Amino acid sequence: MPLLRLPFPAEGTAPEGYDTAVVLPLRDGPAEELAARLLAELDDALLLALPGLGEVVVDTPESVRTLRRTAEGRYVRIEDETRPPHASPENPAAPEATEAPGTTPNGERRVTRWRVAEASGRAEDALLADRPVEERQRPWWSVTWAVPVDAEGTPVRPGTAPVLHAPTPSDEPLGLPALLIASFPLESTRRHVAAGPLTDYLTERAADTYTRLVRDWEPLGIGTLDLVPGPLGSGELDGILRRSLLERLPRVPFLPPAGESVSDTDTDTDTDPSAHSLEPDDAPLLAREPAGLRPVDAELVEGAGAETVAVLAELFPTLLPAGLERRPELRALEVPRVPLGELIDRLGGAQRPPEWWNRLYDSLAGVDPDRLTGLPVPLADGRTVVGPRQVLLPTPAYMSPEQVPEPEQVPEPESAERHDALARLGLRVAHPRAAHPLLEKLGALPASPRAVLTTPQVRAAVANSLDAGEIWDEDAPDPDEVAETVLALARDAELQPGDEPWLGALALPDEDGELVPAAELVLPDSPFQQVMREGELAACDPELAARWGTGPLAAVGVLADFALVRATDVVLDPDEIGEPDDGDHPRPTDTGLLDAVDVWCEDVLDGLPESAVPPVLAELVAVRDLDLVDDACWPRALAMLARPPLRDALTAPVRVLLPDGATETVRPYTAWWLRGHPVLDGRRPAGLRAAGGDPLLAGLYEEADASALATGSATDTQVLRALGVRTSAAALLDEPGGAAELLARLADPELAVTGDQLHGLYGLLAELDPDEVTLPEELRAVLGDAVRVVDAGDALVADAPDLLPLAERRPLLPVRPASAADLAALLDVRRLSTVVGDTLGGDEGTRRIVPAEVRRLLPGAPEEYLEHGELLVDEVEVAWRRTPDGTLHAATLEGLAAALSWAAGEWGRRFEVAALLEDPSRAEELARARWHE
Repeated sequence: MPLLRLPFPAEGTAPEGYDTAVVLPLRDGPAEELAARLLAELDDALLLALPGLGEVVVDTPESVRTLRRTAEGRYVRIEDETRPPHASPENPAAPEATEAPGTTPNGERRVTRWRVAEASGRAEDALLADRPVEERQRPWWSVTWAVPVDAEGTPVRPGTAPVLHAPTPSDEPLGLPALLIASFPLESTRRHVAAGPLTDYLTERAADTYTRLVRDWEPLGIGTLDLVPGPLGSGELDGILRRSLLERLPRVPFLPPAGESVSDTDTDTDTDPSAHSLEPDDAPLLAREPAGLRPVDAELVEGAGAETVAVLAELFPTLLPAGLERRPELRALEVPRVPLGELIDRLGGAQRPPEWWNRLYDSLAGVDPDRLTGLPVPLADGRTVVGPRQVLLPTPAYMSPEQVPEPEQVPEPESAERHDALARLGLRVAHPRAAHPLLEKLGALPASPRAVLTTPQVRAAVANSLDAGEIWDEDAPDPDEVAETVLALARDAELQPGDEPWLGALALPDEDGELVPAAELVLPDSPFQQVMREGELAACDPELAARWGTGPLAAVGVLADFALVRATDVVLDPDEIGEPDDGDHPRPTDTGLLDAVDVWCEDVLDGLPESAVPPVLAELVAVRDLDLVDDACWPRALAMLARPPLRDALTAPVRVLLPDGATETVRPYTAWWLRGHPVLDGRRPAGLRAAGGDPLLAGLYEEADASALATGSATDTQVLRALGVRTSAAALLDEPGGAAELLARLADPELAVTGDQLHGLYGLLAELDPDEVTLPEELRAVLGDAVRVVDAGDALVADAPDLLPLAERRPLLPVRPASAADLAALLDVRRLSTVVGDTLGGDEGTRRIVPAEVRRLLPGAPEEYLEHGELLVDEVEVAWRRTPDGTLHAATLEGLAAALSWAAGEWGRRFEVAALLEDPSRAEELARARWHE
């Protein structure tokens, strides 16, 4: 037997306050050092291993260290205080103890709270069969687990040596996050656990006790995960304990649920160790209602935030708090992981209040939309649908009073009825209290009138509205209800005619009460009905028209004005362009709705180069239903067509793309149709001249009353030109073929034209490109005092005024001198100066100096001239002549004035020059008169 186990009586008495003192003599210096080291290594484990020991004082010459153990509710409180040798708790210089560790002027103090779980009992004889006699005589066993906690009761890592205490520290490593003090049998060195049935039994009891410690932990929180061991042990015993714990813990309810928070309430710890002992199976673990989740039942959501998990936990109570995805303890416990998308899919069919859904949407605001495609949406009618697509987010106009969140108010009294009507149409409108911006991000549409109007359900209801009365369905809305709903939507959306052409299929009652597609009705007393022939189209029901007005009815296709056809990339094929589309309503792209559009197409093709591939119109904009206008109402109809948006269809040229890539512009269909019909003053517009128009065209065109197209006091010349009405000679020549038309009318002897008109018209023609004008066979010319139609080969361009006396019997084309050469080239006729004026006769003439006064008036005039008593040109007496070499010849004063003015390029000053030549003293007077030019 070791002698140290047999203390002998010693001399002396025990210290004051103690009944017994054990004196340990130290034999030498190393023994003293060993004793000092062991005393320094004292920690909380000693008081935890000896629960009957309340205080340990280590009094050395350097300091006095006191360790105290006290019970504090469910915890064991251990205070470790070190003071100077002469300080004591009764010393007023020593500060009062605090709950926090720290350094004071008189020493150091540390307080630790431990959560303890204990178990004990009597071992069966079979378990002690291989143990020494002294152990067999004391068959009691005990297991104590102790875990330090922080101020909130969360477990922290023990500061004691990570070894098994049996009950004193051994060399058996223990990596568990708790202090284990147990009566394990040790081998002879007292350093390691001895193998055998008793060790196996105590290992199971230790695992049971640790499991109970985890199960009963309060407060329940995420920190409890720190008590879960990892799978890799530090030694054989440590590995066995870990495996046993990882087998038990998955069925222990200790994980904190995400949907509730466990309060840190003070409860008394059961002091009876036997009450906490566990049998090998885990049935006792489930004997009470668990406050936490069992790992086998719990689920960890991947990719979800804390708010999302908190909301989902109200529906799925097995969810763990967010942010635990990387905790290895959960992997060791094999806690199932659920992707957020999969959990969203589980929500299908869930019945929750709308406010709950709104909170869920708010928590999902930052999640990738691709993971939320299956997100359910509660509807206003009580249903819940999967997926936000095709769901409408309600606006106040479509909420009933009890649905509108405060402080908003319902703007219209009929909103509840409208909501019911939308539901009857099959629309999926989200519940107002669940609506959230996230739904719009995921594909839901705000329930604006336009968005509601364009839903597939409304489109289907419109398409079937004409036959709705023949189909028996007690839940389906009748045609009147569909019409009222659609008209209200069109009104609230401020829809314009043609914005949604499919609305033309909406069934509306006509004046006889029969249901007719809206596009086949005309609005009573509308501008279009006032110009339309009677009986061409049925009128809309007057009561319906009075209740809804022009805007909504015109928006659904009821004709209140002329309608437009707009089509792009139209192939110019007469067989295709005139073929109407199949359908239950007119489409704005249907070129077959245009009267005689195939004839227009043929006319366009006739003016374009021939090719095997038909040309293509970039865009066709045309007015339809022109053939329905009453002949007597064309003045009003033309005024309607002259206003936007119809105006462009009449005035804007159409661009044609040719097969070789070139482009041409052609006359628009609307202008073409109107030109060929008696729409202006009972006559066809083409070939008419607007009354009061350009006087140059007087006599060439018949006048027509165009007052219907007047804008204020001015005539709408652009529209008149589109109709073919001639407003000015310049506008006529700007049109393709305008020059040929003008020359053809000038060559018509039945039409009256004056010489002054010819002068102006030939001046405009001279500005044209000769390559763009077809040469005429006959021309209108001035012959003496008359205007005649002559052969083009006989006509001459009067290019010099000094030769006019020689052309009394020759047909002349009057034009400005500056344009004479251009006109001659354009019409391929000769100039007068090339056929006359070759022979100069009379006296030789006297050379004279041009007066200085005249030179000041005409800076470009020559300095001298030849004065003749008689001047002949081609045997004809003339007043003046300027020869090709630039010499001036004059026989009279008026002739000299004309010659000087012509030579100086100031033909208009010839009369002023004549007055100056006659009386040079008038120079100052004439100069003063020029101030006002």
